[in-house]
Amino acid sequence: MRTTWTFHSAGQILFGREAILQLGEAAGRLGLKRVLIVADSILDKAGLVERVKQPLATAGVTVDAFLGGEPEPSFRAVEACLAQARTFRPDGIVGLGGGSNMDLAKLCATLLAHGGEARAFVGDDKIPGPILPLVCVPTTAGTGSEVSAAAVLTDTVNKMKVGILSNHLRPRVALIDPLLTVSCPLKVTADSGIDALTHAIEAYTAVDNETFPLPADERSVYQGKHPLGDVMAEKAISLIGANLRRAVKDGHDLDARDAMALGATLGGLAFSNVGVALVHALEYPVGGATHCSHGAGNGLLLPYVMRFNKPARIPVFAAIARLLGENITGLSEDAAAERAIDTVEKLRNDIGIPQRLRDLGVKREQLRPFAEKAIGIKRILRVNPRTLTVEEAETILESAF
Repeated sequence: MRTTWTFHSAGQILFGREAILQLGEAAGRLGLKRVLIVADSILDKAGLVERVKQPLATAGVTVDAFLGGEPEPSFRAVEACLAQARTFRPDGIVGLGGGSNMDLAKLCATLLAHGGEARAFVGDDKIPGPILPLVCVPTTAGTGSEVSAAAVLTDTVNKMKVGILSNHLRPRVALIDPLLTVSCPLKVTADSGIDALTHAIEAYTAVDNETFPLPADERSVYQGKHPLGDVMAEKAISLIGANLRRAVKDGHDLDARDAMALGATLGGLAFSNVGVALVHALEYPVGGATHCSHGAGNGLLLPYVMRFNKPARIPVFAAIARLLGENITGLSEDAAAERAIDTVEKLRNDIGIPQRLRDLGVKREQLRPFAEKAIGIKRILRVNPRTLTVEEAETILESAF
């Protein structure tokens, strides 16, 4: 029985249009003299790497950039980034991009501080102490990695995404400038936005903190549903529900970009304390096998998992319908809860998220192996409001097929 809960965040959050201009000042407060930017060639071509370099250079910081970031990063990408970092010898890291680049930056900062290999840190709370000072600058509104305690990599050998969780991974500074998301393509805006909604909904519907089933001999950054997580998740759900379609329809709608950036960060604060659950457990093997984006996989699976979880969270699901802008006056709680699932399904379809696993190239014979892999991810399944068997996991995947 848990009787206390805690809340962790990035050391500092800088939020707003043109916040990037404060990056040099933020680096100065951290005492940084040599900074490695972890990014990718697409962001470099879009001019975003240069926009990050300028305030650092103006502040007298020596800068190098690793441009080998990749979608759903592999352990190979970590090794390549680390090799360049060891040559450059930075005293701080800036992660620039979506969750993939920020997660890569987290692992680089970890290995520079503690040595060893990234695989040694897979799981919960295995990083022994502080990492190299890290600043995360998102260019998408989705993962919340700029404030989270998680990094996700793809194990290409086992065709499985794996998570590394530790409060030491939380950046010293999260700098969120919504203007950096304006160049984000339509598909990435959609995928990352539905990912942020998944984070908020999984946190809001999680198992209660009081009954969080953490074994006495284990530690976790996740702790189940609690009041401060609820506050963050509620605001994230309402912001994303009202603005995701707008951001996808018109990437230059700055008010929508502001709202999505804030929604993603709030969702990150919620899930990184409360936890993510069954959607993520099912997406890890699906994404590892199909190489779909994490957001597309989560968005596809979200309504099917909501339907499974509904019996355990009917009042909460009814509240989600209201937060998503639905008029639930006169509806029974059960009908309002069902409306939440229908609303998420319609939003997902409206922004172009794949609707069926077969749309990702999944074969029916893969469903059972996916279910078996998902059931093994205890660290996030314990967050889910309903326990499930491998047969039930397979049934959910079958419904999504």
